Amino acid sequence: MENQNKELLKVEHLKKYFNTPGGVLHAVDDVSFSIRAGETLGVVGESGCGKSTMGRAILRLHEPTSGKVYFEGNDILSYDKNKMKELRREMQIIFQDPFASLNPRMTVSEAIMEPLLIQKIYDKKDKEGLQKRVHELMNLVGLAERLTNSYPHELDGGRRQRIGIARALALRPKFIVCDEPVSALDVSIQAQILNLMQDLQDELDLTYMFITHDLSVVKHFSNQIMVMYLGQMVEMAPTEVLFKNPVHPYTKALLSAIPIPDPDYPMERIMMKGEITSPIDPEPGCRFAKRCPYATEVCGSPDIHLTEVEPGHFVSCMRIGEFGK
Repeated sequence: MENQNKELLKVEHLKKYFNTPGGVLHAVDDVSFSIRAGETLGVVGESGCGKSTMGRAILRLHEPTSGKVYFEGNDILSYDKNKMKELRREMQIIFQDPFASLNPRMTVSEAIMEPLLIQKIYDKKDKEGLQKRVHELMNLVGLAERLTNSYPHELDGGRRQRIGIARALALRPKFIVCDEPVSALDVSIQAQILNLMQDLQDELDLTYMFITHDLSVVKHFSNQIMVMYLGQMVEMAPTEVLFKNPVHPYTKALLSAIPIPDPDYPMERIMMKGEITSPIDPEPGCRFAKRCPYATEVCGSPDIHLTEVEPGHFVSCMRIGEFGK
């Protein structure tokens, strides 16, 4: 791929806060990273850590509180509504629940052609051109053309998710946020969808941000992995490096929870104890400190920053030099 080493997306100090009756919820708090064209960034962490909110803030489905998002070198947070509508052709999303993301009153054909009409790629009167493009997309994602006039409730989860993928691909985007696209599917269907997405990435030179809580999935799908905890990045590294040499205590605990399909293999689970810090008006310092076995007074410092422990491997921890790198 000729654009493999080109930086497609760059995020700087992204924040997304929500006002709640109890205070300000810090859903995404000062996250920075970049993704090269044609690669996949896996984003993992517990439910509620801000993974999906971050993906939507990058696409401006949620307006960020502050920060910068550069797409192909352009700051898209400065775009007005018209320019953002044009950018939708380049940046798309695949939602977690394929049924909830589809209009139950639209047929498969109507659902896939909707973005083509909204972006005025085709005119409504060009029925032949529209149907031809719809059939191309259905074939691309493995949907039989006989399903053209079916409705979402008539299809299983795998086929509905294929419709969602076809809709995302309809405008020929360069970047797609995949928001837990297989978590609502059976395991056997998950494998089919993941294989399809990898094939499409190779064929169409797509760049993915793959959000998931399934570490076994992200291991085989990502070039880099970002680990998030309560709105913040705690570790980021190339996939092989992260699984071989996790450094942050939270990352180690997550990886220890991956099930091993061998009853005779001893699992060394790291059990996290203590209370989860509230993301509402959090105190300065490390948000993992209350559950961390290595935490000391220094972990309350507001000066925690990312440290590069080896090339491309970043960790956010005040005591990074004091325990096993």
